[in-house]
Amino acid sequence: MANKETGGEPTAALVDLPKSIVRRVVKERIANLAASSKTGGAGGEPDEININKESLMAFSESARIFIHYLSATANDICKESKRQTINAEDVLSSLEEIEFPEFVAPLRAALEDFRKKNKAKKSASKGIEISRKREVEEKKETHDEDEFETEDIEVDDDGNK
Repeated sequence: MANKETGGEPTAALVDLPKSIVRRVVKERIANLAASSKTGGAGGEPDEININKESLMAFSESARIFIHYLSATANDICKESKRQTINAEDVLSSLEEIEFPEFVAPLRAALEDFRKKNKAKKSASKGIEISRKREVEEKKETHDEDEFETEDIEVDDDGNK
């Protein structure tokens, strides 16, 4: 993602991950590790986990590089299949190819859960949409019937009532 204004250099806004999200993910993971180690050893869990700015930058840069590497590998798999759109299976296959097979099973489970939730949402919204269409059709039919219910007025040949 080169920027013409900076002489082809990528802009920070386009390549940096949001620092607040990186900080939250790192803090959550460290808290989880501290909690699991607390059960196995002595010592208290810290109330607040502080992360040095340089450490945060290192985590962010590592995640960015991993994402680029993973997406490039998934793109290669996609091109080998003569497709232009990367799908979830390409990403899962690329994880195996770059030697992170331990991520595949949990990600596949998360993907299935995501698909089930989306399917439920779609069917629920489809049900709402169908009931709305029925209401509109019923109102239209009622309106049409009201228009046709007019008095029969006898008119003679001269147009008089």
